[in-house]
Amino acid sequence: MIHPSLLRPATTRTGRPTIVVLSHLRWGFVFQRPQHVLSRLAARCDILFVEEPVCDATAPRLSVAAAAPGVEVVTPHLGDPAPGFADVHFQPLGRMLDELLAQRRVSSPLVWFYTPMALPILKYLEPCGIVYDCMDDLASFRFAPPELIRREGRLLDLADVVLTGGPSLHAARKGRRPDAHCLPSAVDVAHFARSGLDARADAAATATAMHEGIPGPRLGYMGVIDERLDLHLLDDLAWHRPDWSFVMVGPVVKIDPASLPNRPNIHWTGMAAYAVLPYLLPHWDLALMPFALNEATRFISPTKTLEYLAGGLAVVSTPVPDVVSLYGHVVRVASGADGFERAIEQELARPAAGDPKHVQEVDSLLRSSTWDAMVSRVAAAIQPWLGEPSEEAAGRSRGDVVREPAASHAKEARPVRA
Repeated sequence: MIHPSLLRPATTRTGRPTIVVLSHLRWGFVFQRPQHVLSRLAARCDILFVEEPVCDATAPRLSVAAAAPGVEVVTPHLGDPAPGFADVHFQPLGRMLDELLAQRRVSSPLVWFYTPMALPILKYLEPCGIVYDCMDDLASFRFAPPELIRREGRLLDLADVVLTGGPSLHAARKGRRPDAHCLPSAVDVAHFARSGLDARADAAATATAMHEGIPGPRLGYMGVIDERLDLHLLDDLAWHRPDWSFVMVGPVVKIDPASLPNRPNIHWTGMAAYAVLPYLLPHWDLALMPFALNEATRFISPTKTLEYLAGGLAVVSTPVPDVVSLYGHVVRVASGADGFERAIEQELARPAAGDPKHVQEVDSLLRSSTWDAMVSRVAAAIQPWLGEPSEEAAGRSRGDVVREPAASHAKEARPVRA
């Protein structure tokens, strides 16, 4: 049951619909698509962000913590050591979530999935509608559970609204769901623009300390470091160009840290907070996206592409399909160590002011690729399950989140067997 100290007095949700999100990603990990989208939707909805269980409890319990205005993170603490959303977790987790919703006087929430592995929890929630945000092809990732493909197929059938990442992933899912919405990565331009940086901020001092003693030119990468990176490419570049410094910022996930190239000009800094990321970019001469071309990268649409560009950096990438189709006109794409090296040399040799046509193209791309614009599309897609926004929600609205008239009726609550 829910730990008594975590329960709040019962509150009504008049005018504030609730979205229950089930995610394999933790809210406090890398700040990316779920956090950007949901924190903006929280202008008009209460968000309960349910993370994968932590197996550290002698008795099942939930911890609930405020993460952002309108967003609470729900972390299940269970005893069975099975990883992820395992079958053994669903009964205790379902009962605790049902109790939490009852305590909050929430009935028939909109249920939002980031992972199909959580699908069996539906029978405990009686959703009014189901959203599947397919931001990655999780079955292509290392250590993917064998049942993930079957559950995703079932989720694609059940979902009222299907969102996908970039065009590659959308093309792979539209055969099953022709009505899926293609929503490539976006950017918070104001967060990354150099004009908004404060040299007195703690984040500025942190970024400066991270680069102390690293000579230029500095070539930077920020993001998760996993099987999607081409470590052999990075090692070859670092060996062949000892005069370049490679600054690799991000957590190491699902790969052995001992497998990382260990050269004096490669600097593995570890994870940096989202607030620090914009302050890294002025320390770099160029941004890198040295992705491997493998199963795990077939459908990725890297958010960092737009973040680099918003920070005023030139970008060199391997030919990841979505990078080529979405950003090939503003990003230099190269293959192999020799080609990548030449591309870096050419970008480093470009005038600091940049080509006016290129600058205009980047500005146009950034203006059309904001998180606010994406969330406007998402809000329109889920409008029938949200109803008319309240005055309170309207007063708290941010950005471009749409508030169109509600549909004449939303779907009634329906129990679902996964």
